[in-house]
Amino acid sequence: MTLSHDAAGSGPALVLLHSGVCDRRMWDPQWEALQAAGYRVVRADLRGFGETPAETGEYDPIADVWELLDSLGIERAALIGASYGGKLALAAAERHPERVTALALLASGLPGRAPSAELRAWGAREDALLEADDLEGAVALNVDTWLGPDATPGTRAAVADMQRHAFRVQLAAEAAAGTAAPSRPEESGPEEADTAEDGPEQADTAQESPQTAPVFDLSGIAAPALAVSGAHDFADYREIAEDLAGLLPNARHLDLGWAGHLPSLERPEEVTALLLDFLTGAGVAADG
Repeated sequence: MTLSHDAAGSGPALVLLHSGVCDRRMWDPQWEALQAAGYRVVRADLRGFGETPAETGEYDPIADVWELLDSLGIERAALIGASYGGKLALAAAERHPERVTALALLASGLPGRAPSAELRAWGAREDALLEADDLEGAVALNVDTWLGPDATPGTRAAVADMQRHAFRVQLAAEAAAGTAAPSRPEESGPEEADTAEDGPEQADTAQESPQTAPVFDLSGIAAPALAVSGAHDFADYREIAEDLAGLLPNARHLDLGWAGHLPSLERPEEVTALLLDFLTGAGVAADG
């Protein structure tokens, strides 16, 4: 399957991978600014989000990313991912480290890391709302949970719209398949089900033990990396960002005291500037 996507601009390639509560529209605030800075920018809807249909069987989301870039003739790119998109960026870089020029990971998941009891409890709340056919309640829960205090009413409405659409697409696919079981990526891990239809960020709840061994070896990823966390996010994601500074050979951690789980939507101009500074420092030089 070719993911629904946008590609525009010229220069070094940047690939934007969205969170499990959003779709490619979450990058609207950065879209034109990154092109104007001299980059070729690609953003895609993962399966079951935005304009990309949901999958009802196993699939490989990592292959989806590389197949998209192959179709666009992009050999190497910087990967910028939010939450599940960050985890997918890490997995894609682990598979083809030679093709990744830099990694910017915003409140990223981590392959092989199981959720905390707090995150599992949150997932159970969302499951209960969906099982009760309270779609709007589940949407509101996600908006209230994943956006920090700086999110504007317009941002909250936009995230609600993206999450609502994803739920409808995913639940309709499950109903059409005649099963309540969500689709799963082939390389299933704690958060991979974010791409499937079991709810967005709470796919971390699929694991039972927080001591689960990592699925991927990240030590071969030499590209410069930035792991961003938010002070208003779950402890899981703050700890992951700290851990990535040690797991990746060329990474640093940045904690944003004002941020929740979706900083690129909460203070978009600030995060755009942060990303551009990181890319420049990483040697991913823009055209012009």
